[in-house]
Amino acid sequence: MKFEYLDFANQKDIIEGVVLRKLTIHKDESGMLVETLRSDWRDVVGSDSPFAMQYLSQTPTQVARDEDQWHFHKHQKDRFICISGRIVTALFDPRESSPTKGKLNLFLQGPDKAEEMYMVLIPEEVYHGFMVISKSPGYLLNFPTQLYTGQDEGRIKNDVFSWQDVRFDFS
Repeated sequence: MKFEYLDFANQKDIIEGVVLRKLTIHKDESGMLVETLRSDWRDVVGSDSPFAMQYLSQTPTQVARDEDQWHFHKHQKDRFICISGRIVTALFDPRESSPTKGKLNLFLQGPDKAEEMYMVLIPEEVYHGFMVISKSPGYLLNFPTQLYTGQDEGRIKNDVFSWQDVRFDFS
């Protein structure tokens, strides 16, 4: 593989301010239940990370959101959970004042493996994107810390890595 992929069991060298929150899957004969966000989870919810809204996105297999660009927010944090399928969430730290400036993290997320079922908290100004690597579409929940207005988000050219390399790693 070209890259090292991180999950909840392997969190070495993660970008400053990124938090992984383990999610517990409760299963029985009637199905399953996963708590996806609670106000008492102080590592991902608090005065610096308030709950504002939730949305669900569906992405086809092998599709990267913003293929050649990074997505970022000036003032908002994102909280990603993959609830169906399997994705790679990419984060890059361009922040001048960060001790992890220039660091790239690639996280494996999905509900089928315990070590991949977690929330990733993405700090403000950290570039991010994701790609579906499963054969089925990927479903992503996000719990941003601000209501969507479009004024806070930005896009910038991705000259850090290629999603083609990720596709190759999982082909």
